[in-house]
Amino acid sequence: MSAMAATYEELLDATIRHLEELKSSGVRYVPVSAETLEELAMPAVKGVQPMPRVSQTLVNRAINSSPEGKESRRLTSAATEERKEVSIPPAPTNEGSGLVTSAATGEKAAAFADLRKRALACMKCSNLAAARINVVFGVGNPDADLMFVGEAPGVDEDEKGEPFVGAAGQLLTKIIETMGLGRGDVYIANILKCRPDTPGQASGNRKPTPAEMQTCIPFLHEQIDLIQPKVLVALGATAIEGLLNKSGIMKLRGNWHTYRGIPLMPTFHPAYLLRNQAMTEKRKVWEDMLQVMEKLQMPITEKQRKFFLRG
Repeated sequence: MSAMAATYEELLDATIRHLEELKSSGVRYVPVSAETLEELAMPAVKGVQPMPRVSQTLVNRAINSSPEGKESRRLTSAATEERKEVSIPPAPTNEGSGLVTSAATGEKAAAFADLRKRALACMKCSNLAAARINVVFGVGNPDADLMFVGEAPGVDEDEKGEPFVGAAGQLLTKIIETMGLGRGDVYIANILKCRPDTPGQASGNRKPTPAEMQTCIPFLHEQIDLIQPKVLVALGATAIEGLLNKSGIMKLRGNWHTYRGIPLMPTFHPAYLLRNQAMTEKRKVWEDMLQVMEKLQMPITEKQRKFFLRG
């Protein structure tokens, strides 16, 4: 057994012993981050045994309870007279505080991780699966009040595995920041999780077909149901078509609709604003975002209200 493997086994044994001691003393909960739960839900790489990640306090205690750790602590105590014992905090409750319990948060993180795993493994559209580099699941805050929905990944998104990272994505980021938010405050996803294949083309993107959108949209439905945003924004004609089964973005944008019980605001895709630099078109999108801010009861400054107004 290698030295690294031996160290791993010792730490694992010490951790198990410490958990058993905690259980015997009546402790029933230990803090585990949402990131850890998500990683534990991911499939393990064949032949590789992952190192479990628990709270640093728990790891430190496990190490200190091992024979090697006790010896190290004895030597340290010779130079330090006291050592404060770090207690494991009780599991948070939502009684009278409005906070989500750790169990509920853990369940949501596990459900999100499972959804992501299923999306990344999806092969339902064989042509898209064969051509893709990455499945572009989504990005942002899973507890966001505001969720943006586009149509499909482009070449930049396919390469990086993240939605809206190309030129249109950079413009969307500026719009979000002008609203007083960041990409980490909202959630961004597409109806299609794979880039529509373009056989025989060296560059460019194509519109997803209705069949492709209907095949992939259940993943988006699960994302929406887990996130439970207060407002949805549909970016562009194809997203509106896929969500509302309606066409005519010029008439639809700026008017509230409802999707899965959530207020939905259709607006122009950022790529449209890159093609059409007219101040009037930029102002239309911004007016839509002002409506979104009002719906979310966000503060709106005088400067924000006057963006793209002449004079």
